[in-house]
Amino acid sequence: MALNLTTRADYKAYAGIKSTNYDAEIDALIPKVSALVKNYCRKSFVDYWDEPLTETFDGGTKTLLLKETPVVTVQSVTYSTNYGITNVPLLENSEYVVRGDTIISTATGGFKYLLNGYRVTYLAGYEDVPNDVELAIMDLITYYRQNDSAVHSTKAPGTNAVQIEYISTTSLPAHIKRVLDLHVADYT
Repeated sequence: MALNLTTRADYKAYAGIKSTNYDAEIDALIPKVSALVKNYCRKSFVDYWDEPLTETFDGGTKTLLLKETPVVTVQSVTYSTNYGITNVPLLENSEYVVRGDTIISTATGGFKYLLNGYRVTYLAGYEDVPNDVELAIMDLITYYRQNDSAVHSTKAPGTNAVQIEYISTTSLPAHIKRVLDLHVADYT
């Protein structure tokens, strides 16, 4: 599932665009910018709010760290001794405990190592994109609209020479990076 993090109508309202002249350009940028933000932050924000995500783990640790955050609810934790072919449910607060985005085993040795042995199904993310993230997305769309492909050629006044300016930085604009850094998933 790959939901966009904003809509054309929301962007046009933000940018003060009333005509339909830029609709195709905006429609092309929205999924790309949404994917960029999701990759940068290492989470999807809204994709698994009401559509469960299932992750598989091998165990061998005391904890299972879930990829999507914030976790809304854990629907099930199961284990399998036959590489995930059949799964048996574990009991919450008896065999495991949920703390934030982590499943913690209550067994003495933790989750024993079983190849494809543990499956966690859960809901995570936000019902709506956080306002600061949506603002960063709007600014990114504007940034890409203004910096069309990041190569600009200009003719210096009073000369026949053309100067080509390349935007060579690989960083996001600072004001956007500051906001997105607040939402980067930390797997440590």
